[in-house]
Amino acid sequence: MAKGQFEDFVVLVTGASTGLGRAIAVEVADQGAAAVIINYARSAEEAQETAALVEAKGAKAVLVQGDVANDDDCRKIAAAAEPFGRIDALFNNAGVTKFAPNHGDLDAVSAEDFQNLYAVNVVGAFQMIRAARALLEAGPRPGAVVNTSSIAGVMGVGSSVPYAASKGALTTMTISLARGLAPRIRVNAICPGFIDTPWFGKGMPQERIDRMREATIASTPLKAASTAEDIAASAVFLASPASRHVTGETLIVDAGTHLGYAPLGMR
Repeated sequence: MAKGQFEDFVVLVTGASTGLGRAIAVEVADQGAAAVIINYARSAEEAQETAALVEAKGAKAVLVQGDVANDDDCRKIAAAAEPFGRIDALFNNAGVTKFAPNHGDLDAVSAEDFQNLYAVNVVGAFQMIRAARALLEAGPRPGAVVNTSSIAGVMGVGSSVPYAASKGALTTMTISLARGLAPRIRVNAICPGFIDTPWFGKGMPQERIDRMREATIASTPLKAASTAEDIAASAVFLASPASRHVTGETLIVDAGTHLGYAPLGMR
């Protein structure tokens, strides 16, 4: 992507304290963004590290704490962009999971797990778009929304059944809102596969993560375990002027993992 794709953009990234959210925030700053609103739920110290990285790229960093599962917090997060008069790009990156990788063990998850995951991964993204809608429509070009979905929602795999289901719902919602919010707002989604970030360390022992990384490298057509920066580049593309005629799309960014699954082989 050419330098300057985000020249003078105002960008809001939820879940931006670490991992993919941080990588997106830094990438848009590197591409010329004027301001990056950095949302975090709990990790204030890590969010400050993200802010420092963003400002080192020349953008103004604005930190705002809030849980996207809470509608009042979503309105507070969006309001952080009001001094700039607009939001050019919203990255709905905040997400949570419950680690229960044996999908056949139906007692490993509960109705509460489903509700907690949907509250952040689906309802939270909806509430953020609703809270930011007026600012997304206020700019000189259509506002762009990029939802972080997952290959789990496409293939029914991943950390747990509730997680895969929530990401499938987010992908469907992306299509619905792309239709409903056009022509003033574009809505797209990325579906990453394995991302080599500390996120997995929250629910898995290091030995298992290492095995997963090695298995990913061995099994993917591109022989790679994606980094946050690898995925961020694709997310940023979907919010950039380069994709100005793209809406309602789901971009699988998994180094080709999905190619090994027969139902997807004929897509």
